[in-house]
Amino acid sequence: MTYRAPVDDYTFLFDHIVGLGQVTATDRFAEATPDVTSAILTEAGKLCEDVVAPLQRNGDLHPARLENGVVRTSPGYAEGYKAIAEGGWVGMAANPEYGGMGLPMTVTSAVNEMMSAACLSLQLAPLMSQGQIEALEHHASDAIKDLYLPKLISGEWSGTMNLTEPQAGSDVGALTSKAEDNGDGTYAVSGQKIYISWGDNDFTDNVCHLVLARTPGAPAGTKGISLFLVPRNLPDENGNAGVANSLKVVSLEHKMGLHGSPTCVMQYDGATGWMVGAEGGGMAAMFTMMNNARLGVGGQGVGVAEGAYQHALGYALDRKQGKTEGETGTIIDHADVRRMLMTMRAETYAARGIALMCAVAIDMTTATDDPRWKSRAALLTPIAKAFGTDIGNEVANMGIQVHGGMGFVEETGAAQYARDVRVTTIYEGTNGIQAMDLVARKMMDGGEAAGLIFDEIESAAEAARATFPKMAETVWQASESLRETTEWMISQNHRVRFAGAVPYLRAFARVLGGHIHLQSALNDQGGAHEKVARFYIQRLLPEHDSLLAQAQAGDYDVYALTPEEFAA
Repeated sequence: MTYRAPVDDYTFLFDHIVGLGQVTATDRFAEATPDVTSAILTEAGKLCEDVVAPLQRNGDLHPARLENGVVRTSPGYAEGYKAIAEGGWVGMAANPEYGGMGLPMTVTSAVNEMMSAACLSLQLAPLMSQGQIEALEHHASDAIKDLYLPKLISGEWSGTMNLTEPQAGSDVGALTSKAEDNGDGTYAVSGQKIYISWGDNDFTDNVCHLVLARTPGAPAGTKGISLFLVPRNLPDENGNAGVANSLKVVSLEHKMGLHGSPTCVMQYDGATGWMVGAEGGGMAAMFTMMNNARLGVGGQGVGVAEGAYQHALGYALDRKQGKTEGETGTIIDHADVRRMLMTMRAETYAARGIALMCAVAIDMTTATDDPRWKSRAALLTPIAKAFGTDIGNEVANMGIQVHGGMGFVEETGAAQYARDVRVTTIYEGTNGIQAMDLVARKMMDGGEAAGLIFDEIESAAEAARATFPKMAETVWQASESLRETTEWMISQNHRVRFAGAVPYLRAFARVLGGHIHLQSALNDQGGAHEKVARFYIQRLLPEHDSLLAQAQAGDYDVYALTPEEFAA
């Protein structure tokens, strides 16, 4: 079964569930009318189906390679990237002043998800540029914006983010890369960075690296970190890519998946760079890019889930095995295959809805600067990232199971989804870190932002009682249980909160998913959305009870074993 972009799902969610209409009602996004949005989704869907999806296996079977210091990309990737760039898809959300479309993040997220489903390895390239574009828009000088943004937005140049070092992973403050003032407005940047997605390629004229480094005498920890823009090729007097900078790709990582995406070890040896933002303000600037990427990575998980679901569905509709009771004579008639496919569909839809809810909150923050929208976006970001990528992994693994023994055979392509998506739970802060962020920093308001969401869920459930009394009651009770656990969580110290953070985040996502499915059922009574909603609310939502019990179990059992006892 070839990939089919789920344009109808996005349109349904935009119109009935996540409230894109309130975004387009603002002056900032008034031009993103329903006709415009529909046309964009349709054209992006065609691109993903006809151009991007056929590259999925190429990247896996013919990985990017390093030859004499030059990265050679997988067959067809150059042409695929060119189609993405020429269609304006890199700069969807970027400022029109520099050549961007100025679209809402909600629409951008939907298009990015489609690309992820079609070919995640290639989609990573424009996603990295999008994050860099946003960081430069918010923090760079006018001179940097004028030179770099038009070329990044057009796709002529591409962007990366360089945080991680061998000794500094999640603890970014431990990095040692340095930047010395050259006295002419530039800095000499030196150090080694690892895990740099799309650190180089053979299809853009330049690759622009955002690099975290320390200036001489800077304080230890994150307060001493600054951000620098370090291009592969130094721009000449006409703004074109000129002579090579003092940096190189040392090696490419050998990964379990995403073979088409070159993940580089980068070496900087006094490379010329320009400071972005204030000295010591590197983390603030980089977090602009990271928060963009967190939502984007969550969407990658959803995209892979969609791709794996469609792949498994195609197999189930074709494979004949065993005696069946149904009408097709294929394995889709078996109850357990049905259970898996329904789970895959219901989970993917819930995760998609959460990601788009988050994107709407980001758009409303941009358009209105209302602190309530800002708090909502901040709260939903770790949930969208963690749940989206968890579901991507779970659905991809379930897709292998639907294939049975053939899922373990690489030629079917089912295993590639699982291998490719695995890293997304680690990208941009592991999902454990996302959960810790949710119960700590995002609860510093005393749970106010969360409480507004619970109010919204319960009010909507109350309104649904007349039509779907049982489902509405289940969702209402789940929300109230989550509210009570949230109040308990806020009263605990950080160690107790962190011990229960992961199940708490999962329970929060479960309840949000119940809300999304219930509202979908109301807007499609008797249709597929209602049928999938019943499955989710009856079979998946009840999981929240055990998750909330885990969240409130305290920290004693987590810390009960000594390090020596772990090894005993």
